[in-house]
Amino acid sequence: MKVSFKILTIIGARPQFIKAAVLSRAYAKYPGIKEIILHTGQHYDENMSERFFRELEIPEPSYNLEVIESNNALMISRMMEGIIKVIEKVKPDAAVVFGDTNTTLAGAIAACKCQIPLAHVEAGLRSFNSFMPEEKNRILTDSVSDWLFCPTQNAFDNLLKEGFEKSGRKIYLSGDVMYDSALHFSSKLQASAATSESNDFVLVSVHRAVNTDNAENLKSITEALNEVSDRIRIVFPLHPRTKKQMESIGVKLNFETCEPQGYFDTLKLLRDCKLVMTDSGGLQKESYFFGKNCVILRDETEWTELITLGSHILAGADKDKILGAFGSTMNLKIKNMIHCFGEGKAGEFIAEKLFSDLTAKGK
Repeated sequence: MKVSFKILTIIGARPQFIKAAVLSRAYAKYPGIKEIILHTGQHYDENMSERFFRELEIPEPSYNLEVIESNNALMISRMMEGIIKVIEKVKPDAAVVFGDTNTTLAGAIAACKCQIPLAHVEAGLRSFNSFMPEEKNRILTDSVSDWLFCPTQNAFDNLLKEGFEKSGRKIYLSGDVMYDSALHFSSKLQASAATSESNDFVLVSVHRAVNTDNAENLKSITEALNEVSDRIRIVFPLHPRTKKQMESIGVKLNFETCEPQGYFDTLKLLRDCKLVMTDSGGLQKESYFFGKNCVILRDETEWTELITLGSHILAGADKDKILGAFGSTMNLKIKNMIHCFGEGKAGEFIAEKLFSDLTAKGK
C-alpha cells in the first residue's frame, strides 16, 4: 500500500533555515513524504533570510507570511493567524517546528489548536532562566508537542525530570541536526572576505535581547571588546538590531565590523578563528563542532554540556569576567572532543521516526 504524508515545516529565523535543510535532505529518501515549507518572515533582512535559502539549497517556501512586527506578542499573534490559515488549506498530517523563537511558539500553538500532530526539533533544552523569552518559548512548545526530539542527553533528561514520559508523547534522543549540517557543508566551504587579512582573529556575535535591550550590558560588552581588539583582530558580523541599539545609546567600537554573514562564511569563520565570543546559542554549539573555545556573553546557557566539558566559559556582560575568560581561553585548544551532539545522523533519525510513526497511525 502506497502511503503519503504532508509535513508542514514552519520556519522563520536563520538557525531554523539550517535545521530545516537537514530534514529536507532526509525527507528526500521517503517518496511518501511531501514537505510544505512555511516561512513566517521573522528574519526579513536579505542577508539573514533569502541568502540562507540559496546557500542551503532549501526548497522555495510554499508560503511566506512576511510578518514584520517589533512587538513580540503582536508578532506571534499575526504568525498564528497566518499559520492557521495555511493549516486549514493544506491539511498537513504533521507539523515541525525548531528551536525557541517566536516562530517556534506561534507554530506550536497553531498546530495544537488545529489538532495537527506536532514535532519539536531541539526539545528539552533549559537555561533555567524564566525571564528569557526563548526559555518560555521552548517550554511552552515542549508542552504541546507530540514528538520531542532531543539534541543531547541533558535535554532528554530534562524532559524525564519534568514528567514528559508519563504524558504518552514520544521522546527521542535524536542528536543535533546542526551538527549534521556542519559535517555536511564543511567540505564545501569557500574563502570568506571577512578572513582575508589573517586567520589570527576572534569571532564575535551579539544579538540576544538580554544584551541588546539593556544599555548597561551593551556598554560593558563593548568596552570589553574594545580592549580585546587591542590584542587581537576581531571579526564582528553586526546584527541589525544590535547596530540599531548601539547607535541609539551612543556606543562606539574601536574596530571595524562587517555585515551579517551567510552560512558558509560563518562556518569558514568558525573554522579559522582562534576563539568565539557570543551570546548566541547556535554559535556556542558550532564553535564546539569546530574545536574552538568560547566565551559566552550570557549568565547561563541551555547547552550545559559545554560548560561541563570546560570548553566554554560563562562571562555574562561583566567586563572583567569577559576579559578574564578571554585571557584564560585565548590560547587553549579543546582536547578529547566528545560526541555529545550525536554522530551527524540526527536528520535521518527524525525523518525515519516521523515516517514510521505516521505510518503506524494508518494515515
